[in-house]
Amino acid sequence: MRLVFPNIAYKEKAINYINEFNEYGSEINGSGSLDDFLKESTYEKWLEKVLDDMDIANIKKPRVPALTYFYVREEDDEIVGMVNIRLALNDFLKNEAGHIGYSIRPTQRRRHYATDMLSEALKVCDTIGIKEVLISCDKENIASAGVILNCNGVLKNEFHSDIFDEDLQMYVISL
Repeated sequence: MRLVFPNIAYKEKAINYINEFNEYGSEINGSGSLDDFLKESTYEKWLEKVLDDMDIANIKKPRVPALTYFYVREEDDEIVGMVNIRLALNDFLKNEAGHIGYSIRPTQRRRHYATDMLSEALKVCDTIGIKEVLISCDKENIASAGVILNCNGVLKNEFHSDIFDEDLQMYVISL
């Protein structure tokens, strides 16, 4: 398994990844808004957005600089997951979402991919100097909470999010 920066060669695989979530009626997190772009625009425009997200000097508020990666299985070059690492936090992210959003495609869950992918994302955070990583999940998402706990997450607080209209848990992972 490896993190792969999005590129045009992964266009069909990325579209298939998002389509699988839609087929299963599953929520999509950590895609760097790929799901939204595919509804309203193109994969190519999303690639431009991913590059723009890295342009720290010119990011337009309220957006924050971010890195988005595919989590790819090397044997078959399949996209198993996606992770979005926010390099800075605005008030919304501090209070509701945190530094990292991630997802694993529905047919590949319960195989420890999420824990492994989050561990790799935390290495990226450590490399760029983010030493206290905030990460949230829906309180009802026991699997995601388990992934965060497996990566040494410590529950910071639980709260009701009016934005998402659900109860969330915010964790902190110290690197």
